[in-house]
Amino acid sequence: MAERYGGRYSPGDGKRAPAAPKPARRAVRASGKAGLLFAAPVPLVISAFFRDPVGLAQNLVAFGLLIGAAWLTREGLRAEAEYDARKVARKPGIPRKIFGAVLIGAGLAVAGYAPEASLLNPAIFAGLGLVLHFLAFGPDPLRDKGAEGVDAFQSDRVARAVDEAEKHLKAMQDAILRANNRNLEKRVQRFQATVREMFRTIENDPRDLTAARKYLSVYLLGARDATVKFADLYARTGDDGARADYEALLDDLEANFSAQTEKLLSDNRTDLDIEIEVLRDRLAREGVRPE
Repeated sequence: MAERYGGRYSPGDGKRAPAAPKPARRAVRASGKAGLLFAAPVPLVISAFFRDPVGLAQNLVAFGLLIGAAWLTREGLRAEAEYDARKVARKPGIPRKIFGAVLIGAGLAVAGYAPEASLLNPAIFAGLGLVLHFLAFGPDPLRDKGAEGVDAFQSDRVARAVDEAEKHLKAMQDAILRANNRNLEKRVQRFQATVREMFRTIENDPRDLTAARKYLSVYLLGARDATVKFADLYARTGDDGARADYEALLDDLEANFSAQTEKLLSDNRTDLDIEIEVLRDRLAREGVRPE
């Protein structure tokens, strides 16, 4: 059964800004946590130009491996944050953090290699890098979550529909930045949070996809196009009338998305009540009575 996901968001400009959606907050923390991995290899580049050609190449290869590991780890943490934010989720298709740990080990091994020293040294560096990476960041999610009893075909349909809808939301977020107005950016974030409540409802009960498909495609596509056109116009003219019309559009869309989400939740509750009544009738016909 689908359940409401998320919290309450404060409306209107000049009022307290809504809290960022959970996936967004987790993604920000994930990026910060992995930031040190991008800074750590910088000394290799600086010292590379004070070495002979072989040492230069060795440092640059190690730098590339470590930067690749940092990027994979950051993307893996973001994917994990999205996975954790959902009640029903598929495991990430690529175990980015695991690959990041392997690249960390390889980068440290290359950086620690010296022709005159034992090969045990780079092996120790590689092992330490792997162990410390796993201790700091852990492995990727390795199994699906909450998918027991859920039809895999229907879940895949929902995943594709939600991924496509997320692209529309991302395009809205990118477009509104061109308006260079923080209040408008917050307003779009609040709309995104409302839409994502519908996403979570559909993910929890894939049967809701048919009723919500128009919202995930037609309405969101229209909202994206309107945001792109408004942002370009407002960036050039600062037209307050256009801004008022755009905010009114977001208000209407948000109200409709909220109403549809409530309807989906209500329909799911009705389905549950029917199932309970059917079971009670069967038990009564078989002479089973609660004490």
